[in-house]
Amino acid sequence: MRIDETIEVLKNGGTILYPTDTIWGLGCDATDEAACQKILDIKNRPNEKSFIVLVDSVAMLEKYVPEFHPVCYDLIDLSEKPLTIIYPSANDLAKTVLADDGSVGIRITKDPICLKLIRSIRKPIVSTSANVSGKANPTTFNEIDDQIKSKVDAVLEDRMQEKMTTPSQIIKIDLDGTVKVLRN
Repeated sequence: MRIDETIEVLKNGGTILYPTDTIWGLGCDATDEAACQKILDIKNRPNEKSFIVLVDSVAMLEKYVPEFHPVCYDLIDLSEKPLTIIYPSANDLAKTVLADDGSVGIRITKDPICLKLIRSIRKPIVSTSANVSGKANPTTFNEIDDQIKSKVDAVLEDRMQEKMTTPSQIIKIDLDGTVKVLRN
């Protein structure tokens, strides 16, 4: 599908398979609980596992994360590669994207495709690896399991030949500024 058709799928509560700033991802509107549940079902993933959420800007981050340590601003500005930060809590996101403790992993994307998707629906989107839970992350579109491809509502046909191998760095930052690196 073309990007404009994919945007309509997102607006209507659908699920998508799309290239991100890191790897091929499964996505949906991160505020839509039913759509997020569909992603869990597609991945055959346990409900207690949370998702990474992509936003387009610090302003969008601040809209959904009520409070976080100021060091996050510096880390966002200085990061040279995609950085997912686990924030202590969030507002107005689907419960499915949150961890059991209410925390949420959010990345401000710089990828032009992701930015267009987010800005077109004016909401954050889910970004989880395009694999069945427990299986290896695919590095190319052709490595994505046919089960995944057949269950999503749309496949964004951009960058299908590109090899994508670098998941984001993940760090958790508590309100007191304590930093814990979860994936480097």
